[in-house]
Amino acid sequence: MRKIPEWIYLLLVFVILSFILNLSHIYPFNSIFVAGAMNDNKPPVSAGEGQTVAAPVENRNRLAHEQSPYLLQHADNPVDWYPWGEEAFERARLEDKPIFLSIGYSTCHWCHVMEEESFEDPEVARLMNETFICIKVDREERPDVDDLYMNACQMMTGSGGWPLTVILTPDRKPFFAGTYFPKESRYGRTGMLEMIPRLRDIWENRREDALRSAEQITQALQSGNTRLDSAGNLLDRRALDMAFEELSAGFDRRHGGFGRAPKFPTPHHTLFLLRYWKRSGDERALQMAEKTLEGMRLGGLYDHLGYGFHRYSTDARWLVPHFEKMLYDQALLAMAYVEAYQATGKSWYRDTAQEIFTYVLEDMTDVEGGFYSAEDADSEGKEGKFYLWTEEEIRRVLKPEKAELFVAAYNVTAEGNFVDPATGQATGENILHLARPLDQVALDLKMPEDDLRQTLDKARQKLFTAREQRIHPHKDDKVLTDWNGLMIAALAKGAQAFGDPKYSRMAAQAADFLLSNLRREDGRLLHRWRGGLAGISAHLDDYAFLIWGLIELYEATLDLGYLQEALRLNRDMLEQFWDEAEGGFFFTGKDAEELLVRRKEVYDGALPSGNSVALLNLLRLARFTADPGLEDHAQRLARTFARTVEQYPAGYTQMLCGVDFLEGPSLEVVISGRRDAEDTRAMLRAVQERFIPNKVLVHRPESKGLLDLVQLAPYTKDQVSREGRATAYVCRNYSCGLPTTSLEEMTALLAPEAEALP
Repeated sequence: MRKIPEWIYLLLVFVILSFILNLSHIYPFNSIFVAGAMNDNKPPVSAGEGQTVAAPVENRNRLAHEQSPYLLQHADNPVDWYPWGEEAFERARLEDKPIFLSIGYSTCHWCHVMEEESFEDPEVARLMNETFICIKVDREERPDVDDLYMNACQMMTGSGGWPLTVILTPDRKPFFAGTYFPKESRYGRTGMLEMIPRLRDIWENRREDALRSAEQITQALQSGNTRLDSAGNLLDRRALDMAFEELSAGFDRRHGGFGRAPKFPTPHHTLFLLRYWKRSGDERALQMAEKTLEGMRLGGLYDHLGYGFHRYSTDARWLVPHFEKMLYDQALLAMAYVEAYQATGKSWYRDTAQEIFTYVLEDMTDVEGGFYSAEDADSEGKEGKFYLWTEEEIRRVLKPEKAELFVAAYNVTAEGNFVDPATGQATGENILHLARPLDQVALDLKMPEDDLRQTLDKARQKLFTAREQRIHPHKDDKVLTDWNGLMIAALAKGAQAFGDPKYSRMAAQAADFLLSNLRREDGRLLHRWRGGLAGISAHLDDYAFLIWGLIELYEATLDLGYLQEALRLNRDMLEQFWDEAEGGFFFTGKDAEELLVRRKEVYDGALPSGNSVALLNLLRLARFTADPGLEDHAQRLARTFARTVEQYPAGYTQMLCGVDFLEGPSLEVVISGRRDAEDTRAMLRAVQERFIPNKVLVHRPESKGLLDLVQLAPYTKDQVSREGRATAYVCRNYSCGLPTTSLEEMTALLAPEAEALP
C-alpha cells in the first residue's frame, strides 16, 4: 500500500477534532481570503520582543504600550490582550489555559470586521478572557510568527487568510485554526459565542485529543522544513523553460495576469518574463508581460487620481480592487514598469512608474526619510469609500465640457459599476478605469491625443483636490526595513532608467535613514521604526531586500559607500541566517526568539522570498568583487532549493531571475574616468538606461575613492582610463574584451549579439 501523505493525515486529524468540537465551517470567509493566503509571502511584525509589558492603563489593555498601529487599534478592546511574549505564555501555564492567537495587520478589512463584531463585544470578550490567554500579533511586525502559524492553518484547513485565528497549547503548539469568525453563527459559519464554549469543553474534558493533534501538527511543521537537498542538481534553463510554459498555461489572454479571480499583481512574474524574452527572443513572453502591465494600469486596480496600485483585484478584469495600498506593491510594480520601459522604450511604462513614485514620495514618506507601510481600504467604516465617485459628484467638481470628457474616458455612469459587497446592490458609485489606452480613447472621441491628455490631467487635478477633502483611510505609518529596501531598489532603478537624480536622492535619503536608525550598536539590523523608536531584530527579508536596494543605489549613484554597506550586511546575513549543514537561509537569525520551527522560505508569493532575492544579491556581489566564495554560496543556495522549485517553477519566479543570471550570459562593465567628465557620464548613462538585467556596473574614479574601490575589487587596479578619456572595460561570461574609449563600440559590446563577436 502507498503511504498516505502526511498533510492528508493531518487534515483528517483536524477534521475529526473539528467534529468533536461540532464545528463544520472553519474555512476562510470567501475566495478572496483563500487567494490572499495562498499568496503567502509575508511581510513583517512583532509585538513586544525585548520589551517590558506594563499592566493595563485605565480601561485599556496591554496593547496600549505597543508601537504597532495594528496592536494599538485593539488597545481599547475589552479583550485582555497580551502582545506576543513570555508574560502571556507564563500566565497560560500558570492558569492552565489555551492561547487564543489572533494575527492580522492594520489595513486588513476583515480584521476590522472581526474586531467590531467580536473583540469589541463585551459578551464575546468575557468568554475569551475566561477561556483563553489572548495574544494579538501584527503580522507585519512579526512575519516569523505569522509564517509559522499560517503554515499550520493551511496544513490543517487547506487554506488561510487574515485575520488568522489559531488556538495553541501553553507551549505554543497549535491544535485548532481558522480565519474570520463572526460573533454569532450565520450562513453556516460557526460564531464565537458557539465556538468558545466548545473549545473550552475540549480543553477541560477531552484534552488528550487536543494535545495529540497539537503534537502531530508540530511534528509535521518541523519535518516539512527539512526536505531540502544541498547536493541536488543546480537549477538551470530547463527550470526557466518550465516556468514560462506554466505561466503561459495560466495566462489570461483577454485581461492579462494569471489565473482567475481574485487576481494579484505578482510583479516578479513580469520581471521573470522580461528576462525570459531577453534570453530566448520568444515574443510571447514580452506579450504576456505587456498585456498584464496594461490591464493593471487601465483597470480599477490603479488609482487614477492619486496614483499607486491597490492590493489586488477581486475580479478577473482588474476592475474592482481590494482598496488597500501596500508599500511593497508600489515598489515591486514600479520595478516592473521601469524594466518594461527599458525593454520596449514605451513612454507609458515610464509614466506609470513615475506616477507610482509621486504617490509614494508625496503620501507615504516620513519626514525622516523612511517610507510608510500601507494605507487602509476603509474610510468611514466602508471599503473603498474614499476612492468611489458618483457621476453627479464629478459633474459638481468639473465644468460641463470637461466633465463629459472625463465621464466618457473613465467609464462613469449614473448607475455606477460598484456593488456593495454586503448587499450585492449597485450603489451608483463608480470605480474610475479606462477601457483602453488613451490614444485609442482619443480616436473614439475624435480629438488629438495631446489635447485629451491635457484636459484629463487638469480634470484629474481638480478631482484629486476635491477628494483630499474627504476623510482619508487609516495610514500605517511604521517604517519596515524590508519593504523600504524594496522601495529603495525601485527608486534607484528609476533613477538609472530615466536619468532622474531626484529618485536616487530619495532612495539615498531612505537608505541613510535605515542605516542610521534601524541598527543596534553592534551593527545588527532592526526591523521596525515608528515615532522615533526602533525595535525587533531584523529577519532575512530585511537583510536581503535592503542589500538589493543598496546594490541598485550604488549603480544609480556610483557612491561606493552603498556597495560597501551592501557587502557588510551580506557578511552579517551569512553569519546570522546561513545554514551550514543544509544550505540556504533561515528566515530568523541565530539570535532570534526560538519558535517551534526555524523555517526557510523560498516561495515567491505576494512578496519574493528572502532566499530568492539573496540568490541574485550573492551573484551580483560576487561579480562586483570577484569573490568566488560568494558565488559558491549562490550555487549552493540554488541547489538546496532545486527539488522544491522544480516541482512548480512558476511559483518561484524571483528565484528564477537569479537562475537566469547564473545561467548567463552576464556582463561586468567598468567605466574608468572622471565622474564629472561628459564622456564618462555618457558611457554610464548608456549602460544605466538599457535593459541589461544580468550585469554589474562599476565606476573606477581617477583619484578620490580609487584606493577604496581597488581594495574592494582588486581587478580594477589596472583598468585605467586611456589617453585621459573615459574607457569602458566590458567582460562577458568571465571573458574580457579589449578596452574602448568609443561609446559606439561599448554599446555594441553590451548587445546580446556581442556574445558571438571575436
